[in-house]
Amino acid sequence: MTLATLDSVRIPESVAHESGPGASPVPTGPFGIKRLVKGNEALALGAIHGGVECFFGYPITPQNEIPEILSGLLPKLGRVFLQAESEVASINMVYGAAAAGHRALTSSSSPGISLMMEGLSYIAGARLPCVMINVMRGGPGLGNIAPSQSDYFQACKGGGHGDYHGIVLAPWNVQEMFDLPGLAFDLADRYRMPVIILADAVLGSMLEPAVVPEQFPPLQKQVKDWATTGRERRAHKNVVNSLFLDAEELSRHNELLQATYREARREVRFDARFVEDADYVLVAFGIAARIGLSAVRLLRKEGIRIGLFRPITLYPFPEIQLAAAAQRIQGVFVCELNSGQMLEDVRLAVNGRCPVEFYGKMGGVLPGPEELADDIKRRIAGLCCGGAR
Repeated sequence: MTLATLDSVRIPESVAHESGPGASPVPTGPFGIKRLVKGNEALALGAIHGGVECFFGYPITPQNEIPEILSGLLPKLGRVFLQAESEVASINMVYGAAAAGHRALTSSSSPGISLMMEGLSYIAGARLPCVMINVMRGGPGLGNIAPSQSDYFQACKGGGHGDYHGIVLAPWNVQEMFDLPGLAFDLADRYRMPVIILADAVLGSMLEPAVVPEQFPPLQKQVKDWATTGRERRAHKNVVNSLFLDAEELSRHNELLQATYREARREVRFDARFVEDADYVLVAFGIAARIGLSAVRLLRKEGIRIGLFRPITLYPFPEIQLAAAAQRIQGVFVCELNSGQMLEDVRLAVNGRCPVEFYGKMGGVLPGPEELADDIKRRIAGLCCGGAR
């Protein structure tokens, strides 16, 4: 594993960016060297810095660099890497390692993630922390290996059976690809629930500067008093389970899960740019938000006051913050690489306060900033003429 580098210079954390009032950007990483880093590589290195103890996975494009890098580094650090025989086996190995109190990770791409949904539901039902990385590709079915954001429903609404959720984090650059795995492990342990990092094929393959520490920190093993680590020095027996045959008992267990999800809503994170004086707001996540920011800048040069609202937590969705912005603007635009999935959460948050318009691409097709800006201008003209759809 190698890192492509520019002339190395030591800089503090990461470059500051424009942020609106009330924004909650992702915490940046520690001091390090600014390098050219590929997105998948950043996810792997970020997981190691975040304290991953074991990885279980199965190859699938376009995320294969993650297990490739971890296969070389984790054994050298005295940690576990295991390529399982399938995605189904991988997620069940994550279940076992998480039940024993270890920080467990898996990564895959859309069809592979689908195979893991039953196991993820078991993990959520058993109140176990783990981290799952999905570098999304086009679908449905086998689709292709081009970038897509069509797994939003699967990640945010619960792709497996039952009433469960996982926290969902969406990076938009390589720096966040490095920073988010550590945050994901911390949140997973804090709430005893799975955390999903939802990236895409562009971000996974993108090469750009990011601040990466020069050395791996020592592993800080956490004591988890609920873990199944044996009876030594413990008076009671720990049980990890998601089977409750008595209806009343299962009902109480579900109420406990729902209380945890309500508590986790405090973890809302978002990034707002140029929103303070905006007449319109564009909502996008991941690589679509990168395209959206360029479109916003083009439109502002033409005198159109538009801002970008980027959810970093797709679940919990920053609905209160978006609703506050919607009270004082003339329209909301949503851009996604799908047929309109986050769009539903945006409409629920806006709740009729202003019109909501959608522009999407599917199958791995990316809109250009100029194309998106032209569509927004056309829709603004429609709004002004009372032609909102």
